[in-house]
Amino acid sequence: MERGKPMQLAHPHATTKKGKKRRDTLYAVRKNYELLLLLLPGFVKIFIFSYLPMFGIIVAFKEYRYDKGILGSDWIGLKNFEFFFVSDYAWRITRNTVLYETGYILLTTATALLFAILLNEIGRRFLKFYQTAMFIPHFLSWVVVSYVTFAFLDHQGGFLNRGLEWLGLAPHRWYMEDKPWPVLLNIVSLWKKIGFATLVYYAGILGINQEYYEAAKIDGATRRQMAVRITLPAIMPLVCVMLILAVGGIFNGDFGLHYFIPNNSGMTYATTDIIDTYVYRALRNMGDIGMSSAAGLYQSVVGLILVLAANYVVKKINPDNSLW
Repeated sequence: MERGKPMQLAHPHATTKKGKKRRDTLYAVRKNYELLLLLLPGFVKIFIFSYLPMFGIIVAFKEYRYDKGILGSDWIGLKNFEFFFVSDYAWRITRNTVLYETGYILLTTATALLFAILLNEIGRRFLKFYQTAMFIPHFLSWVVVSYVTFAFLDHQGGFLNRGLEWLGLAPHRWYMEDKPWPVLLNIVSLWKKIGFATLVYYAGILGINQEYYEAAKIDGATRRQMAVRITLPAIMPLVCVMLILAVGGIFNGDFGLHYFIPNNSGMTYATTDIIDTYVYRALRNMGDIGMSSAAGLYQSVVGLILVLAANYVVKKINPDNSLW
């Protein structure tokens, strides 16, 4: 302290910005502790099943041996990735995975939006029936769905072949052909997933302010015009968020759909095989955990990049519709 200047004492109530921020955080925790307790089980589940297993990523860079364990196995760098990418199947399964998942996303989104708008137009009397009928397939496992599909596609007594014979057309051995499966898989995927997607978009439509529709009716707008000019723009932020999340899963193909529905028939691999089924067979037949881990890491990294890229594009077009 310089001589001649009075000593300045800090005000007892003066606080730094850091101290104020800490007090606000503690206050928010005390105020919302019940909600945080509800969040705790989900956080523990994600931590145990999603974050702790990330330690196993190092297996993708090792020649894993059971007797040496994860830490004791020899490092081999990127050789597991090299084996995956130089194989004859790499291009085929990557192409199938991307094209199938893109088709599932576009077809499910468009159909779910149409069904959600139609549900909003029908009377309340039959609403629960339609919702239940569409939502039931969502709870069925792919094993059960595969039996339902087999009842239609069985080459001897399947419903589809019987219908073809009734029309005078030749029956097909569906599980021995590869060309029909892009259409068949899209139909089965849509049947199982349409209920949940429709319910999400229908919930978004219910949140739209009804005054917009009343004003449009006064102006003489038709139902189609209200759907195009009011409903779709109002739920577009929800659609964008759903699409961004779905884009991140493009490289994570639906294993159950592509494994159980074609009955893992080798004759259909050309059009049904994806990264997940290929990795499963590599692990089951060859026991190559390192290569399987490399393929899984490849899927995760590309999925993260796609989510970031999709969110960036949406943010550039309309910042209000982006995920963050």
